[in-house]
Amino acid sequence: MRFQKNDAIRVILTLLILCAGASAFSAQFYTEAMTGAFFAFALASVVILHLRVRPTLTDVAMLAGSTVFFAFVDFRLLHYAPKFVAWLSFAGMSSILIMAIRSVWEKDRSAFKMLLYAWVPSVLFVSSDYFASTMLAWTAAAHPKTLDLYLMSFDFSMRIPLAFYAGQMYTLYPWLHNAGLLAYVGLAIPITLVYAGRLVRFREKAFPSMLAFLITGPVGVVFYNFFPAGGPRNLLPQAFPFSALPIMDVPRILLEPVAIGGARNAMPSLHMAWVLLAWWYSRGLSWIERCIVMAFVVLTAFATMGNGEHWFVDLLVAFPFALLIQAICAYSLPWKSDSRLAAFFFGLLGTISWLVILRYGSKLFWTSPVVPWALAVATIALVSIRQAQLDRAIEADVHTKESVEESAYPAAPQTPTVIA
Repeated sequence: MRFQKNDAIRVILTLLILCAGASAFSAQFYTEAMTGAFFAFALASVVILHLRVRPTLTDVAMLAGSTVFFAFVDFRLLHYAPKFVAWLSFAGMSSILIMAIRSVWEKDRSAFKMLLYAWVPSVLFVSSDYFASTMLAWTAAAHPKTLDLYLMSFDFSMRIPLAFYAGQMYTLYPWLHNAGLLAYVGLAIPITLVYAGRLVRFREKAFPSMLAFLITGPVGVVFYNFFPAGGPRNLLPQAFPFSALPIMDVPRILLEPVAIGGARNAMPSLHMAWVLLAWWYSRGLSWIERCIVMAFVVLTAFATMGNGEHWFVDLLVAFPFALLIQAICAYSLPWKSDSRLAAFFFGLLGTISWLVILRYGSKLFWTSPVVPWALAVATIALVSIRQAQLDRAIEADVHTKESVEESAYPAAPQTPTVIA
């Protein structure tokens, strides 16, 4: 068979993909990224997507062989320090390369599109995780002081320092600590699980979910700059979690920005926002997938406070923030849609209102414990109602478009059967 021009292009693209995969052999990339837990789990989650899109023994064999090859080169030939999480990175890197190369040589258009929908968003998501530390470093440099005292004031006004209680359980119960840590570090697992499930079932209709997952980080960093905070462990390193301040002493503390160490990534909790989005987008998936996602929601909520990086109110503000993100990405609905506009403005104004009231309304919280609790319950309830309305509007729009498409291609008339 004659070598065609298209085949030459495919060879060139394949070589470029393999060159990109050679980054796994870089000492700097290995040390800074592939042995980091967050990045390793982000890469490893791509395996879920790969095997959902191409659940074949050939792909499993290629994945296993490529993973071993990466490990052999890095550990035996380049003598990098072997670490378990590096194996996760090797597996994820292998999945990306296999899907990318398969898409280059795939002749079937439907299979090509499915592979493209899988590996391109995976690269974007993993890349955003890689650059997250840089964005957080910029935020910390821009804000040497944080507003954690204001967040502590709200949490303690509830008369139950939930973050400290979660921290105590996180410390005292190893099994709970390990489960929470796995959920916290393995954030990419429910995200990829949901996107993979939606991609297999709904194809292009899965794009809004991945877009939401992708922009949550950059948009969240913007809000980090509006309300820089680092969590109770950074504010009270000696007191957290077993030596919480007496609750009635907190109202007498002068609330002001304070200089503390650590990242400014507490307000709002993006971990909570991501798992909320994963839960909302899991509608329509199997009950097993939804149970896994809900487990991550619960464990993530616990771990974000248990490890001392978030106050309870950080998780509350994640609700309107997540709604804002989903409304932005609900592009199947026009902006003139009442449900989309309502969700957008409720999410935006809800998030901003929380930041303002936390900064300037601390005295209101201390008038009665009913006030902060009522605000917390109302936020969760109202966001849930708005989100459900947005979901129904999206589903109704999808059904309407499907009906229009069906009416545009009516079924061929059947020839009547003549009975002799």
